[in-house]
Amino acid sequence: MRVRIFRPAKSAAQSGRAKTHQWVVEPELLTARIPEPIMGWASAGDTLGEMKNRLNFPSQEDALAFVKNKGWEVIVEEPAERRVQPRNYLDNFKIVRPQDEERT
Repeated sequence: MRVRIFRPAKSAAQSGRAKTHQWVVEPELLTARIPEPIMGWASAGDTLGEMKNRLNFPSQEDALAFVKNKGWEVIVEEPAERRVQPRNYLDNFKIVRPQDEERT
């Protein structure tokens, strides 16, 4: 079985970075999800889909130790670093004219 270890990004609906500090172990689904003909719910042939986003670990090393103990294949996705461009308060009120824009 192959699993993916990653740190989730913040959702677009939240302004803070809550729930982005833990590492998540997520299995790769072996079978495709198909809608059931009677109810229309999505179902799959394996039960590991129920584990999705359920195994949270405080560090990447803890998640790797758990996966190695189970004997699973692992894919580790490193999180992208957050880049904050420094700005001055004055930049909020700066007027950039078209002729000034061509010079820069």
